[in-house]
Amino acid sequence: MSVHIIYYKDGAKMMRPVLSRPEYLALRNSGDQIANVGRIREGEESLKRRLVQMNYSCLPNEDGTLKGSKRMSSTVGMDIDHIAPEEMQPLCERILQKKDELGLLMLEKSAQGLGYHLVFRRHPEMSQEENLRWASELLGVEFDKGAKDITRVFFTTTAGEGDLIYLDDGIFSLSPAPSPVREGGGGTCEAGEDPPLTQDPPLTQDPPLTLPVREGVVSTERASADQPSKTSQSSNVIAPSLTGGSKPELLSVPTGEAAGGGAIQPSNVSAPSLTGGSKPELLSVPTGEAAGGESTSFRGIPYSSIIQSYWRLTGGEPVEGERNVKLYQLAVNLRAICDNRKEVLMAVMPRLGLSEAEVKSIVDSACKEMPKGISRVMREVLNSLGDESAKSQEDIEGVDDEQLSIVNSQLSIKKMPQGIRDSIDAVGPQLAMPVVTAICPCIGALATGVTLDVHRQKKGLNLISYIAGDFASGKGSIDPVVDAWMSEVKALDIMYHQQEDEWRAKKRAAKNKKEQPEEPKLPVRCLTLNNTVANLAERLANTEGKHAFSFTPEADTVAQKWKSTMSDFSVMLRQSYDGSKYEREARSAEAVNVHIEHLLWNITMCGTPDALYRVVNNYTDGFQSRIAIARTPDNTFAPLEENPYVLTDRQRDRIQQVAHLLPLMQGEVVLPKLEAKSREWVEHIRLETMMNDDRVAARQRIRVCVTAQRMTCCLMLCKVCETLIQKHGLSGAEMLLKQKPGLWREMLLKAQTPTLLEAYEVIADSLYENALYFFRYRIENAFGSRDYPGGLSGERSKRGKNDSIYERLDSLFTFEQAKQHSVAVKGSKVTYNGVRQMLKNWRNQGLIVYAEDGRYRKVEKLKH
Repeated sequence: MSVHIIYYKDGAKMMRPVLSRPEYLALRNSGDQIANVGRIREGEESLKRRLVQMNYSCLPNEDGTLKGSKRMSSTVGMDIDHIAPEEMQPLCERILQKKDELGLLMLEKSAQGLGYHLVFRRHPEMSQEENLRWASELLGVEFDKGAKDITRVFFTTTAGEGDLIYLDDGIFSLSPAPSPVREGGGGTCEAGEDPPLTQDPPLTQDPPLTLPVREGVVSTERASADQPSKTSQSSNVIAPSLTGGSKPELLSVPTGEAAGGGAIQPSNVSAPSLTGGSKPELLSVPTGEAAGGESTSFRGIPYSSIIQSYWRLTGGEPVEGERNVKLYQLAVNLRAICDNRKEVLMAVMPRLGLSEAEVKSIVDSACKEMPKGISRVMREVLNSLGDESAKSQEDIEGVDDEQLSIVNSQLSIKKMPQGIRDSIDAVGPQLAMPVVTAICPCIGALATGVTLDVHRQKKGLNLISYIAGDFASGKGSIDPVVDAWMSEVKALDIMYHQQEDEWRAKKRAAKNKKEQPEEPKLPVRCLTLNNTVANLAERLANTEGKHAFSFTPEADTVAQKWKSTMSDFSVMLRQSYDGSKYEREARSAEAVNVHIEHLLWNITMCGTPDALYRVVNNYTDGFQSRIAIARTPDNTFAPLEENPYVLTDRQRDRIQQVAHLLPLMQGEVVLPKLEAKSREWVEHIRLETMMNDDRVAARQRIRVCVTAQRMTCCLMLCKVCETLIQKHGLSGAEMLLKQKPGLWREMLLKAQTPTLLEAYEVIADSLYENALYFFRYRIENAFGSRDYPGGLSGERSKRGKNDSIYERLDSLFTFEQAKQHSVAVKGSKVTYNGVRQMLKNWRNQGLIVYAEDGRYRKVEKLKH
């Protein structure tokens, strides 16, 4: 064998052979692998050590280790690095033209996309370095002199288009070369692009591995190193073009037998796409069924045992008062191992004193959206019960936090402007979305003179955000970043507080005197939330028409302080989001009386999810829809960082430079490209939710699109500041903004770059999904109905053809058929008037028309 994958066992670096093309492609195209390669090419070079590592130049010792290995395979791995971008394609074409003379077996692009790795047939009479020098002269390009050891390993990329350029099946069947290494062939295995590894990569399982493939091959057992793989029947699977062209080449994938001759066993696994897709495909096959077709176990583990273990890991069996919510969460976690089948869930779900109708309603809500894979909690449950297959990285897409991590990385961190990029660098890429959500209210408060036209409504950048995460989940690292943004305003506030302290001292000294010192009205803008309604109202009235800002690292401060007046707090925040008028009057001359024309108050809160529910305890008054929510990823089992992310002096300085320029921008602005992107997004969600009659999700879009526009405008303002600072320096940028008050508007129009317009979509999706994640079930209950589709999905899924009521119906359908499909999707509580209203909405939007025979006809083509 010539291809080996690196793994760790008891701290020692080991390797095992990769026996077939499907196994090789599956390893390259796992969900984590695809995500990590994408993030590396966005600038997160540190993630390179998480990639799958392959060796093509040596065989292991008898114990499977690499250290001191002197034996050679019949192939050579070659690293060609640091190529000029304009030379990449000509070199690729030259390698492919000479592939026969070279004996080429594999060609891939390197992890950072700046070079190539190639594997060719070894000349056994030459040493490792002589083989590399021969290939270098043939191709007319230098090889990496630091990657000439036979034990060298290479950080592997994906099987996607442009990554895996050429692959010959001969690489999996070549026998080892008989000649010993003559020089320079020993040593400990090293990384092909970096110095020797100092930490373990994620691939730490021992063989055997369960590897998903396509075309019916669902699992393969690892064959031993000396056992040849059997030839099996092949089918054609489309693979990426090997020459960079548009026409794909057919790769042969065995469909009849597992690698090494093992029998194929049906299983429920996530099969990664072999064509470079970003989302693994779920191959769901029942593994054991009882009479009536309902499964009684998952991978041999009874569902009753799984549920008992789930209760143990999640705080015990629920009691009255929390049964509905916890049973709903259980159903959401169970559905991924029940094929998302309601009848299986109904058979295995505990009742806990609830009626069949109540349990059915919970199950219906949990099954509305298709699952993406086994959740982290369910993975822990299966691991605790001894299900080793649940540990396989290729077996699980990760419904919550892996996807959340990928969403965070979609912000194209490397292309973010100054201030934003530094904020993300200070907390780490996994907290990208939380920190952006936290600092946008700061930016909006600093750019207090900016008014943005959103759907022809001119409002300030008024924002309220909440960062939700379990204790010790990293929320605390956001605190110093917020302080850095608001440091200049806080410095002024310290001076104002000193003046107030002086006044209080004078007042105490003149306690019994006729003349009392006059109380100063000072524009303090950073307001503590540990305050009363009256004091806050007075402070807000004295900000001189500028935004006030409040930050709390513990949202329970709000819940406790405002417990008896939460409705007043909610009203103030709702009015601040809209920038509307706020008044407070009292008859007493001593009481606080305020009349604020435009209430401007931005807030950032951090806290646990349960604290969020204490802050937002009314789900029908609109407060919930005005909050931008971000979630921190689950770090429960994450290793302790050797070099944790911290805010450096340089990052703080760069943030403060941008914060210094933002208050100099005054006036109204219209951003046509951002507005068009927002309308496109909101229309897509409108049609998507209308076709499924999803009223809860449909209403969330209305304010999400506004909040996302304001947040994206904040990013664009930072881009303007960055451009000015780079061209003129901080002092020059400040002078220019004062001399040319309209300059920032012109630059802001140019800041509508494709990267920042894409950021709008990422932000909008995140806000939309988190709102549904935390509040869908509570909103449904608040309106006294569970008719709306539910589900605690961490990310909105791509829906198939038959996932909405509209798509389920034929081109011609009757009212009764529409009602039947509504019941199938939404449950038994569908009413005649509800279906009638749904059809009326469809007619008004041009989705359907009346047919001559009294039936309804769907519009042929709907663009959305």
